Amino acid sequence: MSSEKIARINALAKKAKVEGLTDEEKQEQLQLRTEYIAAFRASMIETLHAVKVIDPNGNDVTPKKLKDSKKKRLH
Repeated sequence: MSSEKIARINALAKKAKVEGLTDEEKQEQLQLRTEYIAAFRASMIETLHAVKVIDPNGNDVTPKKLKDSKKKRLH
């Protein structure tokens, strides 16, 4: 997500606290927040796909759900 969009999210949030938003601004804020959350989730999933959990004995104890998700991503 671009820094301009993040700045706009912050500007709308500040304006909402100070003076309120018009209906169009509320719609824009909702759309930008939805886009931000989608980008955040995608980033988090990519981060999790890079994780490998190792116990103190050196055994791979990565949860099965994460391993399965990694396999699906590769195919």
